[in-house]
Amino acid sequence: MSVSSSLLIADVLEQRQVPPGALEPVPTDLLVALRAVSDPRFRRGTRHRFNAVLGLAVCAVLAGARSYTAIAEWAQDLTPTVGQRLGLGRLPPCESTIRRVLQRLDGEHLSQVVSDWLAATALVVGAPRPALRVIAVDGKTARGARVAGGRAVHLLAAFDTTDGTVLGQSVVDGKTNEINAFAPLLDRIELTGTLVTADALHTQRGHVRYLRERGAHYLLTVKANQPTLLRQLRQLPWPQVPVADRTHDKAHGRVESRTVKLTTVTAGIGFPDAATAVQITRRRRPTAASRWQTETVHAITDLDVRQANAATLADAARAHWGIENRLHWVRDVTFAEDLSQIRTGNGPAVMATLRNLAISLHRRAGATNIAAACPHVSRHPSRTLPLLL
Repeated sequence: MSVSSSLLIADVLEQRQVPPGALEPVPTDLLVALRAVSDPRFRRGTRHRFNAVLGLAVCAVLAGARSYTAIAEWAQDLTPTVGQRLGLGRLPPCESTIRRVLQRLDGEHLSQVVSDWLAATALVVGAPRPALRVIAVDGKTARGARVAGGRAVHLLAAFDTTDGTVLGQSVVDGKTNEINAFAPLLDRIELTGTLVTADALHTQRGHVRYLRERGAHYLLTVKANQPTLLRQLRQLPWPQVPVADRTHDKAHGRVESRTVKLTTVTAGIGFPDAATAVQITRRRRPTAASRWQTETVHAITDLDVRQANAATLADAARAHWGIENRLHWVRDVTFAEDLSQIRTGNGPAVMATLRNLAISLHRRAGATNIAAACPHVSRHPSRTLPLLL
């Protein structure tokens, strides 16, 4: 299909009215899917099509843009072919136009549209999934961004640990309010048959009931916020339980070994649908040191030993901890999120969604180093286009 033909189809889709309550199939073209996002501007006086500005922002962040200014500068180097594909006019939008659009944009709606597109296209472009799909839920504070009152923006994300894509994100009021954002975030995602992991903050009976009603399993860390459950798990006869899985790694300047023990729990554990208690012991030391640091963590899951063995649960727990390296660290280091000067309106949440999308698209394309993938795209803007399909 030619560029002009695809733009013509996109224009028709943009003008078509969808009956209330009707379910539209999600387009495989991301630029077309983004047309579901509402334009926050008044129509009078607008010079640039909203979807062109949003598509430009997506592509610029794919190329490593960290700010509104960087997006505008990247637009200056576009070839006519890329500009036409994005729907831009002869002159690209300036920094102030980009800033106003992204600051006013509904961040939650954008995240929902992106999540729907990633989910709908996963089976088309993704690799075959394992028997048990693991979704990690974790929060991160964007320390450079501020909302009213000077408080930093806190974001809760759902992360597919299999292919490294971000399935959804919500802005929450603060660390303690992650609990209230848990179910609304996961409402956007198909959970049937998945294993949801989360840190101890989300070890809540209400969360477990919600997950079981959605057909999902859980693996939750247990700490002092559930004192009775933690005491029960610690009192299990762990010395008599054999080690079911053992791993040893050497990377990132440190040596780490992990042992996993599993034991079936009975009705005496007062936690909904609890079937298996997990004890994970981690020992680590810097490669240049001789002293080991040891940490023992307990977790609870509704999966029994027939549904998931020790290696599966150990991999799921490790994948959850890996969200720090595969998502939070990338956003902080590659995209300098904590140093970002984007602080007002919906800009911080919108830019975080665009960063999540960029990470997801690069990973889908086979990139293992996002910091290298962004400059690779930036050198030739046309390289963004294949990532959008």
